[in-house]
Amino acid sequence: MKKTAAPRKPRGRPRSFDREAALAAAMEVFRQRGFEGASLAELTEAMGINPPSLYAAFGDKERLFVEALERYVAARGDACPYGDEPTARGAIERLLTYIAEDLTASGHPRGCLMMLAAATAGSGCPAIQATLARHRAEARTRLRERIQRGIDEGDVRADIDAGALADFYATVIAGMATQAREGASRRSLLAAVSHAMAAFPERRARRPLAA
Repeated sequence: MKKTAAPRKPRGRPRSFDREAALAAAMEVFRQRGFEGASLAELTEAMGINPPSLYAAFGDKERLFVEALERYVAARGDACPYGDEPTARGAIERLLTYIAEDLTASGHPRGCLMMLAAATAGSGCPAIQATLARHRAEARTRLRERIQRGIDEGDVRADIDAGALADFYATVIAGMATQAREGASRRSLLAAVSHAMAAFPERRARRPLAA
């Protein structure tokens, strides 16, 4: 009898491939291991695909990381639209509180993917470095603009340098991310938020008019 040839397996990703789910899984691996620490085997296992599927869908590991980073930043922005708060102080406090809670949440690896990326992706990864630089600049701009709005609306002192204050709180956020990665508790990060907000320069109270 003539043997029937076995059907060929389709190349590339399978029909059931869920790109968004795979990207979310890759993001968690990168958040745990960093860019250089995450191996191709770890990534494909978590994503539920094989290496050819990864390359077909994302190009390479660096481009996969960039997509994961973009997804991470977008998700955090959607989860904490702090600019909606009626005062600049309330906005910054909401942002810092959200970050303290997110950095120490049990549902994902501790720490911040952006901070980890900065530490684990070297100069040989230009796409990652450019993406990080862009997001850092955008984050600082959003902080500065919200503080400047507070100055314009009168809930922040008019003599405050909005850029310098934005840099201060960006530094606080970076420090919180580092501490969370090293095991700091949520309680300690929230205490840091409290101290940072104590330094917020609200508008001076007006003196009552003399009788």
